[in-house]
Amino acid sequence: MFRSRAEKKVVEAGYDPARLPPGQYLTDTWPVLHAGDVPSYPPDLSGWDLRVHGEVDTPLVLTWAELAALPTVTVVQDIHCVTRWSRFDAELTGVPWSTIRERVGQRPGARFAIAHAEHGFTANIPVEFLEREGAMLCTHADGEPLTPEHGWPLRLIVPGKYFWKSAKWLRAIELSAVDVPGFWERYGYHNDADPWAEQRYAF
Repeated sequence: MFRSRAEKKVVEAGYDPARLPPGQYLTDTWPVLHAGDVPSYPPDLSGWDLRVHGEVDTPLVLTWAELAALPTVTVVQDIHCVTRWSRFDAELTGVPWSTIRERVGQRPGARFAIAHAEHGFTANIPVEFLEREGAMLCTHADGEPLTPEHGWPLRLIVPGKYFWKSAKWLRAIELSAVDVPGFWERYGYHNDADPWAEQRYAF
């Protein structure tokens, strides 16, 4: 017995239906959703940088060339959007948080991470989610650089959360002792954003 027509389609596609969170449907595309316009950068990314600050011993600013020189990992994982689509087996490549953590000296009091992106967008997560397998500062998807619509040159990837927590056009990560609700959280989205618990909205 299937939970839904969406689950039936997952089985027909040859996947384990347990991979589909409740209320989701499977897509083999990557829908584009964001607030604000797609940012424009020079092709060589001159002037672009990434800042890591807050509860760290050594605040860090990386140019694109410095970031691109760091070791990367590639992880195949499922992604789930709060607008109810799920995409299985997305191949994502980027710099793991552990590499950044070692450089900045993450302090014991750093309990939360606030991602700062273009247009003033922010997204907040408990810092332990950056430690999970598949969490990264993502530069490539499916073997190609991120497209502008999907966050080129850099987006955060946060496994285990609805995909709005994986902020596009990432420009800074702030480590904090206290939680600071992000852009969508201030508009009523659920602070925890667990797709398996259907934590879409706070109300």
